[in-house]
Amino acid sequence: MRVIVDGADVTVPEEATVLSSVRAAGAELPTLCHDDRMSPVGSCRTCLARLDGHVVAACVTPVTDGAQVQVEQEDLSRLRRDAVELIVSALPGHALEGDTELALLCRSLGIGPAAAEPERGRDDSHPYVRLDRDLCIACGRCVRMCADVQGTFALTLTGRGSHTVVAPGTGGPWAESDCVACGGCVDTCPTGALTEPGLPPGTHLSAFTRTRTTCGYCGVGCTLDVLTRDGKIAAVTPARDGPVNRGHACVKGRFAHGFLRSPERLTRPLLRRGSLLEPVDWPEALDHIARGLRAAIDQAGPDAVAAISSARATNEENYLIQKFMRTVIGTNNVDNCSRLCHSPSAAGLTAAFGLSGGTDSFDDVEQADSLLVVGANPIEAHPVVGARLLQHVLRGTRLVVADPRTVGLAEHANVHLRPRPGTNVALFNGLAHILLAEDLTDQEFLRHRATGLEELTALLDDYPPERVSAITGVPAPDLVAAARLYGRAERPAIVYGLGVTEHLHGTDGVRTLANLAILRGAVGTGRGYGVNPLRGQNNVQGASDMGALPDLLPGYAKVGDPAARARAERAWGVPVPRRDGLRIPQMFAAARAGDLRALWIVGEDVCATDPDTNRVVEALETCPLVISQELFLSETARHADVVLPAASWLEKDGTFVNFDRRFQRICPALSPPGQARTDFAIVHALAAALGADLGCPTPAAALAECGQVAPAFGGISHQRLDREGALAWPCPDPEHPGTPKLYLDRFATADGLAHLAACLYLPPGESPDDDYPLILITGRRWAHYNSGNMTRRTDNIRLAPTDQIDVNPADAARHAVRDGDPVTVESRHGRAALIARITGDTAPGQLFCAFHFPANRVNALTSGHTDTVTSCPEYKVTAVRLSPGRPA
Repeated sequence: MRVIVDGADVTVPEEATVLSSVRAAGAELPTLCHDDRMSPVGSCRTCLARLDGHVVAACVTPVTDGAQVQVEQEDLSRLRRDAVELIVSALPGHALEGDTELALLCRSLGIGPAAAEPERGRDDSHPYVRLDRDLCIACGRCVRMCADVQGTFALTLTGRGSHTVVAPGTGGPWAESDCVACGGCVDTCPTGALTEPGLPPGTHLSAFTRTRTTCGYCGVGCTLDVLTRDGKIAAVTPARDGPVNRGHACVKGRFAHGFLRSPERLTRPLLRRGSLLEPVDWPEALDHIARGLRAAIDQAGPDAVAAISSARATNEENYLIQKFMRTVIGTNNVDNCSRLCHSPSAAGLTAAFGLSGGTDSFDDVEQADSLLVVGANPIEAHPVVGARLLQHVLRGTRLVVADPRTVGLAEHANVHLRPRPGTNVALFNGLAHILLAEDLTDQEFLRHRATGLEELTALLDDYPPERVSAITGVPAPDLVAAARLYGRAERPAIVYGLGVTEHLHGTDGVRTLANLAILRGAVGTGRGYGVNPLRGQNNVQGASDMGALPDLLPGYAKVGDPAARARAERAWGVPVPRRDGLRIPQMFAAARAGDLRALWIVGEDVCATDPDTNRVVEALETCPLVISQELFLSETARHADVVLPAASWLEKDGTFVNFDRRFQRICPALSPPGQARTDFAIVHALAAALGADLGCPTPAAALAECGQVAPAFGGISHQRLDREGALAWPCPDPEHPGTPKLYLDRFATADGLAHLAACLYLPPGESPDDDYPLILITGRRWAHYNSGNMTRRTDNIRLAPTDQIDVNPADAARHAVRDGDPVTVESRHGRAALIARITGDTAPGQLFCAFHFPANRVNALTSGHTDTVTSCPEYKVTAVRLSPGRPA
């Protein structure tokens, strides 16, 4: 449309408002109640303009083609100034100090401070949010941010007239409210009524150094701006132009950086002397490691050495680690924690479609008219994605959730399927049966772009709704309703998490879930948005992309592929071992058997996060040389022979790959403390101690070399990312735009077709019985991350001070357990002490617990059962029993 603003012609989209038209003309208006991330309300009246002769609130008034807008008129300026003066008149003098939106506006208008008496008080109860009620102008932006962006609905406006003020909706102190500390209310507040401890009212942001980086917690990949001064972080704010978070963040990315200042940070190498770990300097530590590695190789060959690379490390660090193992040590014994979470995704998606990443960008997923969310709780585990999905659902998108628990998005689902843990394959086969039976498939797609339909159809005859209901516990009518919601959608999308993968038959779960998208023709077309895994750790996708896997080189080329090995050998100048290396569970088994003589663990607390903890500890105690590279003296580091102090993500240069395959830059906001070094520097130093030169002197050079080895990354560089922000692989050359949506032309399988999988349902590794009558599911809580090594050393500990185990009220009554009671949980593998939380979120016969507090030993409970294809542990199904009280 064409709009005339103060005589200037501007072109605006159909949905334009007066405000957006004014901005398109290069002008600005005050907007104290407005934030572009939220729906407008027009309550403050500071954005008054004239539209076709009528004075209107610019933020809420749409324009039509040919509209005449006036802004720069004396009477309008006076009206806007009067509105601002009226707002300021009720505020104390310090309201106009600093760089708040209101203070800057008043200075531009020549409005001085008023002198109202403070009378409404403060709320400083929350560790991350401070409320000064005397500065609140009741604009409602914080309330709408909480509702329209975060979706928590924790805030409201209370009081009348000049006493109206923001408050937690539950009443009482802020710290006891439903607030999840995303910081959105602080970020949008125009007056300083809501602030965070690092940026008190009156703070001038120009006093800080601003560093743009990518969050180092979960795999969402939020873009953050880090504000530093005098070598310390004052605050972290979400970037408005972040490609995934769009100015939003969660409690971890925004506030949980206090671990950097923890007195427990490792700042010198530690070397075991007898039973003690003692501080040493780097030369001594490196010499000890080099001698130990040489001894292991001399005694038993290169395959006596193994490394567990890190999903917390950068792409460049993971690339260097796998290169070190293959070229300096001479073994493919390198793996990363994707083995324990999403290795079934890599195997299943590759088998179905040809590549190991999700099929579509998250921006595409948001265009879906029907969502199938399976085995994921993004509201807690991936809060920014969870918030975006929730807003999509609240705007009318139909939602099917398949999860044993009633959490997060399940409360907003059209249909919530609650299968018994371990029955995913039967569930997905049942949904596929209904799609075929009710002719809800894309026959043309199946004829021309897929294979395996005949075999699948024959198998699915055995999975009618009644039989699937008997296996899964899901009522047959719910199965039919869910299949119809997905099958009748014009643009369906599937999003899934670890509830699909962390099973004895996790790869089969991914394959049978992918069947649904193939049957619907919803992948590689404009008729749907595929199958998309939510990655747990910040760089779990990138660690695998870089080749930190025992059977795959960078870019997922098989170790046994001569052409792939030749590419690597040209870049590295040395032969590449041909035999597949050990997976993480095999490494521990080899250590217990005496065959593995050196194990290097980078940034993973395997004693807290890996299953069957007692057996993991046994492996570390048996292995002659264990090296732990960490921020803190973790449970794993306590069992190491050498501990190397590493830098955190806020102290590094490089890239991460997020859950939808986007390469994004990270940049150091601080220097590592003491003698701590980046993992990149440590790998180089260790190679030098062994007399080797890895090349790749900088992270940028390492990514460039990786592009030579893995053509899918050939067009991605630090320089280009600094310029463009993010690029989705495949991106084979510098002119390529990246590939947010895969398979539009053909699938990456050998025959170019999507492959349907006929997978029988097989039972999980463990089932409840008289001795262990309950099933334990493990996962994450919103306030903590993984083993909690970082978040437990921040004020997040005040928000969630301990692990709790969720118990259904019927089971609590049966076992004489009350809310808040200490309880003992036992399995065939171990015992844990926890605190009971009585809730209907879990179904009868099921328990749920996180593993953020290693002292509770939750993973001592979990079994050694692993996915039959990838060796991913079966974290989601453990038979246990529950009793009141602490262990004897």
